[in-house]
Amino acid sequence: MHDEQPLAEPLAGEREPLAAGLKQRHLTMLGLGGVIGAGLFVGSGAGIAVAGPGIIVSYLIAGALAMLVMRMLGELSAALPASGAFSVHAERALGRWAGFTVGWLYWFLLVVVLAVEATGAAQIAHGWAPAVPQWAWVLVFMIVFTSANLAAVKNFGEFEFWFAALKVGAIVLFLGLGLLAIFGLLPDTDAVGMSNLTGQGGFLPHGWSGVVSGVLAVVFAFGGLEVVTIAAAESDDPARAVARAVRSAVWRILFFYVGSMLVIVTLLPWTAMKPGLSPYVAVLDHLGVPGAGQIMNIVVFVALLSALNANLYGSSRMIFSLAERGEAPRALLSVSRGGVPLRAVLASVAFGFASVILNLEWPDSIFRYLLNAVGAVLLFVWALIAVSELRLRRRIERETPDRLALKMWLFPYLTWTALAAMAAVLVLMLTDSEARPQLLWSAAATGAVLVVAGLRELRLRRGAPRAR
Repeated sequence: MHDEQPLAEPLAGEREPLAAGLKQRHLTMLGLGGVIGAGLFVGSGAGIAVAGPGIIVSYLIAGALAMLVMRMLGELSAALPASGAFSVHAERALGRWAGFTVGWLYWFLLVVVLAVEATGAAQIAHGWAPAVPQWAWVLVFMIVFTSANLAAVKNFGEFEFWFAALKVGAIVLFLGLGLLAIFGLLPDTDAVGMSNLTGQGGFLPHGWSGVVSGVLAVVFAFGGLEVVTIAAAESDDPARAVARAVRSAVWRILFFYVGSMLVIVTLLPWTAMKPGLSPYVAVLDHLGVPGAGQIMNIVVFVALLSALNANLYGSSRMIFSLAERGEAPRALLSVSRGGVPLRAVLASVAFGFASVILNLEWPDSIFRYLLNAVGAVLLFVWALIAVSELRLRRRIERETPDRLALKMWLFPYLTWTALAAMAAVLVLMLTDSEARPQLLWSAAATGAVLVVAGLRELRLRRGAPRAR
């Protein structure tokens, strides 16, 4: 049991010198756009392949889990806003070891995934301009977004606002065209009815096991929502801003995801989906939209750059928060006059760039091990968020009840339900031959961080000073 500190007081060594440059519109669009990425536009095809029309149920289940996690995180972040968000919450709830573990795991996750996004965007750009090598595009993206993040936090907010606006606009247009086509209201189209939902093996062609496999295929696409709670600490009114952003984001995101899948599997037979081809492109081609492939390439390109920008921001703030609490080198605490954590940004982009090089040079060996090592980390982070909420909710009610601007639904029952669902997903990953390596490598990475956290805790309890 760790020593509890009054919630009204900041943690030892924690301060918030970062600029309050983010506005409510930035946070709202970050909440909407942060989770809408290539995983939806391209990766959803893999889910349709294993679940058929039942992918709708898969997205409902995965989306409901993500909504519960965001509600918990929104509750804690509105009551206790901090640049380290759930890392700070875990430290308050469970002790230094928990804050250290979840903070470093999440930072590691972001900088590794950053490499996937930078490489994917570079591949698309290289296709448009073959004369420019892929590595040069990666370098350009890194320089542009590093500069934007070093200049001022409002630059990050503006980039994300317009990126998210384009992605949201693309989905709304897609849903509008899809609904018109479903009801036969577009030129040269007839109402499609329910034939594609009930034919080709029925709504659940692979049974409930297909739905379960679909959950495994899509649940990680909801990662990225967490960044909005990190960003809230740099707004004028963190408690109110994060509460409003979470409320508006979770329902709309579920609508976009489930709505998109409903349109896709209603308009086209699920068996018509081709591996590696975006189901969105397939639908647009079916509707006769000229240049559908290039249109979707542009949307995916923007989605990848948006995720790259958000991950660079989130990783820099997370490692800065760790440094504030003595869990990372304190040299990373350097802050510019504009309130930007300069060295934290540079440290994150340096590791991210190293990951990109590994991805370009050894995509099937070294980088694959790195990617597997973060494959299930998001679930571990979500689990610690849930446990932290269980511990802190009662303390907030007891010590500072006025801070509960946003409350978890049916506490504590839905929190326990979410934890049980996460445990079920982990068990399913263990039984799935494709997902098992990710789980095992992620468990090994988590175990390594826990060992380091435990050794640090022993050292601190023996009176040794924290590393500087």
